[in-house]
Amino acid sequence: MLPLDQHRAARLEALQAEDGWLNLTDRVDLNPGPQTVGTAPDNQIQLSTGPAHLGLIDPTAQTLTPPNAAPLPFQPAPGGFPQLRAGTLLLELHTVDGTPALRVRDLTLPRKATLLYFPTNETLIIRARWHALPTPVAQSIDQKGGATTTVSLTHTAHFTHDGHAITLLATHWKDGKPMFVIRDQTSGRETYPASRFLIGEDATDTEITLDFNRAFTPPCGFTDFAICPLPPRENILPFRIEAGERLTP
Repeated sequence: MLPLDQHRAARLEALQAEDGWLNLTDRVDLNPGPQTVGTAPDNQIQLSTGPAHLGLIDPTAQTLTPPNAAPLPFQPAPGGFPQLRAGTLLLELHTVDGTPALRVRDLTLPRKATLLYFPTNETLIIRARWHALPTPVAQSIDQKGGATTTVSLTHTAHFTHDGHAITLLATHWKDGKPMFVIRDQTSGRETYPASRFLIGEDATDTEITLDFNRAFTPPCGFTDFAICPLPPRENILPFRIEAGERLTP
């Protein structure tokens, strides 16, 4: 596990990267088959930025064919979604529950952010019990900016804080580590209203570290073009978590 200052520096670097969350301009669902894309109104997919006629996008073949040119393939990228650089745009094929969408990033836009944090709270670095479920459990999860989706639960984390026995559901996984979508009594006041994300660290067969100083604002806190899971009922905490990222003015 990275030291906290290095973790936060890496977090800011990823947020401000070319494929971060600060320069998204569009997210458009794609129909099956080739379709024209660009800013001109005669396109089947009309964008808010870029050339009038960007080309013909085919989500099945994962290609973009510019006018009077050969098809260009989308390439695998870190994070799992294929990307293609087209002039000053970075295009990404983002698929959720089998439905593809085109995400567009404008590489000319500024990508500066300031992240605010609560003071480091050592009491909120918790070594929790880590329980593997006997069989995976299907769990319905609502999404901000999207429809309900279903995830497969394989583990739960258990700890006691402020007199409350807590069971957190690990609803998602990021880079092979469990991710918890949480809300607490600071949400909507000092922290992003919908949720914060927390990555579990240093898991063994029976224990996992939950360092709430590393809780962070989800992509939806930075752009309207992201789809973010909302916390299940079990992950809505009845106390304040004064640790991790705060709202950015």
